[in-house]
Formats: sequence, structure tokens, C-alpha cells
Amino acid sequence: MESFFAFIGSPFVALIRYMERFGSFIIFQLKLIPLSLKRPWRVKQIFEQLEVIGVGTILVIFLTALFTGMVEAVQLYQGFSKFGAENFMGYTIFISITRELGPVFASLMVISRAISSMAAELGTMRVTEQIDAIETLAVDSKKYLLIPRIIATSLSLPMLVIFFDFISNLSAFLISWLMLDLNPIGYVDTIKQLLTFSDIGTGLIKGFVFGYFIGSIGAYIGYFTSGGAKGVGISTTKAVVLASITIFIANYFLSAIFMILDW
Repeated sequence: MESFFAFIGSPFVALIRYMERFGSFIIFQLKLIPLSLKRPWRVKQIFEQLEVIGVGTILVIFLTALFTGMVEAVQLYQGFSKFGAENFMGYTIFISITRELGPVFASLMVISRAISSMAAELGTMRVTEQIDAIETLAVDSKKYLLIPRIIATSLSLPMLVIFFDFISNLSAFLISWLMLDLNPIGYVDTIKQLLTFSDIGTGLIKGFVFGYFIGSIGAYIGYFTSGGAKGVGISTTKAVVLASITIFIANYFLSAIFMILDW
């Protein structure tokens, strides 16, 4: 009988624990916002993290964007050619990349390349008591370690989204022109005629929001790591999984909001 009630009650206990951790995360973020507005602003640390997160992810973004654009062109051609609508491929590929694929794929690459490293680095600093040592020097470890990383991620991701959009659209154009034998002038003209600012702006807004979310998750999980070397591995895995899931959830709600706003 006890095992039965344990089986029934364990999901509720897990849900309560999850909500408790989520509440702790929200409170933690609310404390960081006013802290980020106070001096010193740690500009040097922000630029160092911009290099690590932004520049360090460019190659992965390039390869992902290159083949994403190529696959988009090949797959859409198979569908559009059945209806004789190849002329609309350019704009369809463009908005699918700039509105959805660019922000999501760029975020996932940053998570795999930078956020995992961030969580592991902060987790190692925590279990080796380096963060405690920083606190003993009268330095706010949150402002010194976390805020520069969150700001850098929030600023890096929109720029990486632009880079992703450019490379993927360029590769899609070249495949459509050279391999699928589409008219390059008609391909570009369709984009020029139908393109609106919101087609690009929504992706940049998503990039900034995603950057803040994944940077905050990676910093939070890494900062509160416990359990030695094993705990660092668990925190790294947890940061990647939670950040990835958060991206898909946030993408839906942002897309729904933009649809309601007709933007």
C-alpha cells in the first residue's frame, strides 16, 4: 500500500520541486537585473565573453547555416515544382530562415558550443571553491561572473542570427540557381517585392530573447553546481537540456505573439 501511494505521489512531489526551482530561478534573475545597472559594469569581461561566445561559435554556425540553406532549397523545390510555384521559393525560404530556423538553430548551436562550456566552467569554479574565494575578496561573484556572460550571450545571438540568415540564404540561392536551374533574377525579385521589415526584425528579437534565456540558464545552473566532478557533468547536461527546451517553448509563444500583433 505504501508503495502504491509513493507511486501516485511521486509525480506531484517532483512537480512541486520543479516549481520551487523555477521560482528560485525567477527570483535569482530579478535580483540580477538591478545589479547589472550598478557600477562597475565589467566592460572588459563582457568583451571577453563576446569573443568566447560569439567568435567561438562562428564556425559551427557557418556549417549549420550552409547545409540548412541547401536542404531548404532542395526540399522546397520538390514541393513547389509540383504546382509550378518555383518563383515563390526565394521568399518562402527567406522568411522560413529569418523568422524561425535562423534564431532556433543559431541558439541551439550556441547552447551546444558555449552554454555547455559556461555551465561547466562555472560549475568547476563552484566545486573548487573559486567562487567562494572571489567573495572573500569583497567582489560580488554574481556581477563579476554571471552578468557579463548573460549580457554577452544576449548581444552575441542576434549577430549570430544575422550571420546564419546570410549564409543559409546565400547557399539556398546558389543551390537554386546552379543545381535546380531556377531563374536567379526572379528568385531575388520575389524577395524584394514581398520582403517586409518584420520578416527580419522578428528573428532578431527572438535572437535577443533566446540569448538572454540560455545565458541565464547556463549561468544559473553552473553557479549553483554541487557534488564535485560528477555534479559538474550533471549541471552541464542539465543546462544544455533545459536551455534547448526553453528555446522551443519561447519560440512558440513569441511566434504566437507576433501573429496576434500581425507583425
